[in-house]
Amino acid sequence: MNPRILTILGSTGSIGRSTLDVVKAHPGAFEVRALAAFGNVEVLAEQYRTFRPKYLCIVDQTKRARLESLLKGEDVEILCGEAELVEMAALRGPDMVVNAVVGAAGLRVSLRAVEEGKDLALANKESLVAGGPLFAPIIARTKSRILPIDSEHSAIWQVLQCGQKEEVRRILLTASGGPFRSLELSQFDSITVEQALDHPTWNMGAKITIDSATLANKGLEVIEAVQLFEVPAEKITVVVHPQSIIHSMVEFRDSSVIAQLSEPDMRLPITYALFWPERSESAYGRIDWAKMGSLTFEEPDFGKFPALKLAFEVASAGGTLPAVYNAANEEAVAAFLDRRIRFTEIGQTVARVVDRMSPETDLTLEVVLDADRRARRLAQQTMETIAL
Repeated sequence: MNPRILTILGSTGSIGRSTLDVVKAHPGAFEVRALAAFGNVEVLAEQYRTFRPKYLCIVDQTKRARLESLLKGEDVEILCGEAELVEMAALRGPDMVVNAVVGAAGLRVSLRAVEEGKDLALANKESLVAGGPLFAPIIARTKSRILPIDSEHSAIWQVLQCGQKEEVRRILLTASGGPFRSLELSQFDSITVEQALDHPTWNMGAKITIDSATLANKGLEVIEAVQLFEVPAEKITVVVHPQSIIHSMVEFRDSSVIAQLSEPDMRLPITYALFWPERSESAYGRIDWAKMGSLTFEEPDFGKFPALKLAFEVASAGGTLPAVYNAANEEAVAAFLDRRIRFTEIGQTVARVVDRMSPETDLTLEVVLDADRRARRLAQQTMETIAL
């Protein structure tokens, strides 16, 4: 078989690096045609030397000179800026785009990829959270496919192949519970950045790790699942599963529950997406059953984690509110990481912004991006009124 040709956007982050691990582990199966990063030029240059893509993109335009210096004399085309990042998703040649860009910036990338008929291996939750309804008419025309590489959505995708859509009673979306699952609510105001970045199960970037601590990450996954699997929010239940072995489950109408299990390793769902519709030989996430121990489950505490409860409301309301939720959350997480607001004020900020913005239902990309911009401004104004 001819190798699958890849464009990997967000290649220096945790998902991008894991994707390149999979590529390296399967010599001859893939050709890396293009790589892009926001600003980590040293790692991007190292990745170039290993995989020899024809194109590189650095989004932070202040880093272009440094990247050109590191790769002086190399036969590679260097692109720069967000506009050129988006156009990388449309390069001729690659048949799959891996979107591991963090945040709402990934929406344009995803839309550009499917417009060109590429298969989209999607780790950027915000694409479907903010702009989910924009994809269906494009995909109907181009026959592109969205292949989820989040562990939970990959699990649901795999399990749904065991039945028909109309047979699904509910989706059981699992959550580790984050580092503060057992912490008393009275102590949440004193949570530090360092504590919030210490996730008990996964090794992820700072933004996603904070989202996992507030359970906003699970909220974003609820909204994404509504779009990806075309189910109402009422058919999704979040279950806290601290061991992170069951990555999600589906309950069918006969009360059978089917789950996908593995040790936590993002390379497993990435491998599944990259080789789909086939399964490739790999040992990623392999379970030693004799050492497994117990698997436990509990309901999420909406009092401690109001961002998760709000996400269900936003998913049901639809329109531009998911984009508003996402944008406000991004701004609030950035402020927390900068130590400008408290941990509890992340959720408070998002709730106030969502409450003050009316949803628009006639969606276009411009409408979604305008809602995103207005939500960010309102979030900043809201946080200015919060006393530390």
